[in-house]
Order: sequence, then structure tokens, then C-alpha cells
Amino acid sequence: MKLGYSLCPNDTFIFYALVHGKVPAPAPVREVLEDVETLNRWAFEGKLELTKISYAAYGHLRERYVALRAGGALGRGVGPLVVARAPLDIAGARIAHPGRYTTAFLLLSMLLGADGFEPVELRYDRIMPAVAAGEVDAGLIIHESRFTYPEHGLIRLLDLGEWWEGETDLPLPLGAILARRDLGEAKIRAINEAVRASLDYAFAHPEEPADYVRRYADELSDEVATAHIRTYVNEFSRDVGPEGEAAVRALFDRASSLGLMPAGRGPIFCC
Repeated sequence: MKLGYSLCPNDTFIFYALVHGKVPAPAPVREVLEDVETLNRWAFEGKLELTKISYAAYGHLRERYVALRAGGALGRGVGPLVVARAPLDIAGARIAHPGRYTTAFLLLSMLLGADGFEPVELRYDRIMPAVAAGEVDAGLIIHESRFTYPEHGLIRLLDLGEWWEGETDLPLPLGAILARRDLGEAKIRAINEAVRASLDYAFAHPEEPADYVRRYADELSDEVATAHIRTYVNEFSRDVGPEGEAAVRALFDRASSLGLMPAGRGPIFCC
């Protein structure tokens, strides 16, 4: 089976044991590493049996895929940021973003309205240089950019996670691990347990995934990579739990009420 996930330290940390055969799995798993918006778009094609995906994209794909309870990214203090070179009013601004199906873009559209800003889509790692160069007014940043934007001479204008938490008093759902429904319920359940076991292995042997994490985060300092893992890998990564489920339903309900996502039915999570 092919499993798609990002090059970010939280994903390589979580899936190290699974893709290296350190934990039991229902079938051998081979990693496919790509940026999150590429994975989002591939999911619309059903390209991978297993894939990391933004919750914003998952809201469009519930008939083809189901979310695992383990391996995802939810939490508090994990929100996308809007950054700029100097203070400005972002309403109507030209804002670089990491993809129309990212949760970051969905949140900004929920806050400002779908026509409330001028979107410029860029790969996530191109956004801060574009802002610093004055190519856009502001940038919507995700992943490790949360920790490194001051190095580009940028300031934070808005934390969308803080906005979401203030609105809902719930953690922010960012990304899920999806399984294609045609794998069947029994296999999907076994995959979920394998992902949870992979995370447990990483927690028990944190030195083992280090080289794998560093291989794909070679432009990040060890300190930033460690901060990234500590921020995005948490109790919700092991099991989404009732609070996490409530957060995802709130995101889907709000987005669909605004016409930003189709209304869905049935269970969101497997197992």
C-alpha cells in the first residue's frame, strides 16, 4: 500500500516505524512524500490508498475516503498565521496561500469571506520569500513557517488558530489520515491500529526516527524540527477522541453553512 504524507517533521516522526517495518501492519506500506496541497489534489483522483489530507479537502471526499482516528493533526496553538512585512488591513489584500483545499485557506475564507481577499496560490515554502520580496501584501503560512517567519523579517498579523479557538472553544482540526473506503472496514481498522502503533514506537524510541526526520527537514535546525514535533504531535495524534470529533464536525458544519463545503452524512471517522 502507498501512504502519502508531507515532508514535515510531525509526519516523518509519526510514520517512521510503519514504513520501516518496525510495527505490524496488514500489508507492507511504502511512503510517498509530497506537499500537502499535492496530496489534497491527488485525493480527488483517489490516487493513493492511504493519504494525509487537509480537513478542508476531506470535507469534499467523504464518499470515497474515511478518516483514521490516529495519525492526524489537531490541537491548540497550532493555527496557520497571516504574516506581512508591516502592519496592514488584510481585508481585500493580496494574500499568498498554500492551496485552495488547505484548512488554512478554508479558515481565512470563513473569516474574511470567499471574496474578502485576493488569493495567490504558492507552494507553502515559497510564501514567506514572496511576502519578504513584496510580491504579495501578506502570506498565509503553515507547517514549520510558524517558527521561522521572523527570520524573513516578517510580523504576525493574525493567528487563525486563536480565532478558531475563540469562536468555538475547540481545538483546530488541520489534517487527517484517510483510507480509501474500498480497502474494506477490517483492513482500515487494522491500518488505524498500525498507525497508532507507529506513533507509540516513535514516542518510546525518539532517537530512532531522528535521521529520517532530518533527511526531509534538512533546511530546518534541529531545534525547529523538535519544536514542530512537539507542537503538532499530541494526544489527538494518537486518537482524535470526542473533543477532536466535535471540532471536525464544527469545522464541517460551519464551512457547509457558508457554502464552502458540501454537507456530508454518516461517520467521519473509522473504527
